Amino acid sequence: MITAVGVVVPARDEAPLVGACVRALDAALRHLPAGVSRAVCVVADRCGDATADVARAAFGEVPGVVVTTRSARTVGEVRDLGVARVRAALGFPVPKRTLLLSTDADTRVTPGWARAHLARARQGYHAIAGTAELAEPFSASARALARYDLVLDRARTADGHGSVYGANLGVRADAFDVVGGFGERATGEDHDLWRRLGQAGFRRCFESRAPVVTSARLAGRAPDGLAALLRGLAEDTLEEDTVA
Repeated sequence: MITAVGVVVPARDEAPLVGACVRALDAALRHLPAGVSRAVCVVADRCGDATADVARAAFGEVPGVVVTTRSARTVGEVRDLGVARVRAALGFPVPKRTLLLSTDADTRVTPGWARAHLARARQGYHAIAGTAELAEPFSASARALARYDLVLDRARTADGHGSVYGANLGVRADAFDVVGGFGERATGEDHDLWRRLGQAGFRRCFESRAPVVTSARLAGRAPDGLAALLRGLAEDTLEEDTVA
């Protein structure tokens, strides 16, 4: 039985967006059943703006902590740091009763997000991958938008939507510990963790009832993240239009 839920949010110079992210998390976590402890950790990683202050001001009823870092870390290490701090904020609950949720500072979770993840974890799943909807179209090109839809369609499997996002991922803490967490990964830390969980025999599932709404920006923080994919799709179609 899951009795504690902790959320980790890595952030680098996200002052314009992190407030909305934290407020959405507060609303979603308040939808959890009574008796489930909850906390949020925002890791303000080498920020040159007011990300940390904005995040602190946005915390509501749900306990929250902001960690500021100055030393260089990969995004995987930043998420791992957030996991350690949010578990401390929760009082170090028993790992098998702890659900660790991950999202991003440019992302807003939906009201039922945490509750949907919790329901899956209570069904015995060790890892849950939710969906991500774009906050706005990333391109004015109909071809680029169609290609993005094709990317999503190709990811689908018999088990569900088939996509894995660091902006919408849940992992039970005992499984997280066994595979070594996110690890020292500069990019693709979400997919790598998901792969290692599967290789270790942990139960994974895709959940479409736990969506988040994420930025459609073309310049992101991760070298090969969602922003890079969207930028590539937009640039490819622009080149085609130029050649034609």
